[in-house]
Amino acid sequence: MAGYIDVHCHLTGGEYGNVEEMLARAKEKGVERVICSAFDLDSSYAAAELAALYKEVYFCAGFHPSELGKYQDGDLERLKPLCELEKCVAVGEIGLDYHFEDNPAREVQRELFVRQLELANELGLPVVLHSRDAAKETLEILRANKGLLKKGGLMHCYSYSSEMTRDFLELGLYFSFGGPLTFKNAKKVQEAFQCIPAHRILSETDSPYLTPVPHRGEFPNEPKNVKHVVNYMAELRNENEEELKTQILQNAKTLFFRLK
Repeated sequence: MAGYIDVHCHLTGGEYGNVEEMLARAKEKGVERVICSAFDLDSSYAAAELAALYKEVYFCAGFHPSELGKYQDGDLERLKPLCELEKCVAVGEIGLDYHFEDNPAREVQRELFVRQLELANELGLPVVLHSRDAAKETLEILRANKGLLKKGGLMHCYSYSSEMTRDFLELGLYFSFGGPLTFKNAKKVQEAFQCIPAHRILSETDSPYLTPVPHRGEFPNEPKNVKHVVNYMAELRNENEEELKTQILQNAKTLFFRLK
C-alpha cells in the first residue's frame, strides 16, 4: 500500500514548534515522504539540514521570486553544493510573482528565473515553479527556454485556467495541487485539475499555509493534511483513492528521480 507524499511544504520557519512531532503526526496519517521547498539562501541551507536529520524529508534549493530582495551576487554559486546533495530533488521554488505591488521588480524576477533555470539544467535537476498572476510571462519564458527543461518541472499549487493548462502540458510539466483545490469557490482550479492526465498529477500542502477542507482556516497547515487533498482529488475524478495515491507516488519518483 503506497503512502501519501507532500511534494511541496515549508518546514524551516518555526511555525510548527517541534518539527519531529509534526513529522510524526504526518507519518501517523500515512505520509511517507515530504519535500521541503526553500525560498532563499538561508532556507535552502535549513531545508538541507532537515533532510539530513530525517529520512522522510527531501528538499529543493532556490530563490522564490518574492524573496529576491535578499539575493546577493554569488548566491546561485552558493546554492550549487546544496543542489548536489543526494536529497536535493530540484531547484526551487523559482518563477514569477506579480501579485503584490511591493514584490521585486519584474525585470529582476525574470532575470533570476532564467538564471535558475540555467542552474537546474547545468546540474541536471528538475525545477519547482511558482507562478502567481503571471501566467502569460511564465509560459513565454518557459517556451523560450524549453531547452533548459530537460529534467522537467513542477507547476506547484497550480491555479491557472484549463486553457493555460494545455500550454503548460505541452512543455512536459507536472502539476501539484493543495488546499485550494478543496475550496468551494475553486471552480477554475477544479476544472484545470480535471483536464490533466493522471501521470502528471502530484499532491502538496504548501504548509504552513492553505489548509484544506475540512480544516480550512486552521494554522498552521501540516503535511499530514495532504491526505485530505488526495481524498478530494479521487472524489473529483471518480477514481479509487488507493490507485490515485500509488500513481502520485510514482509520478513523484519519475520527476524527482533522487526520491527513494
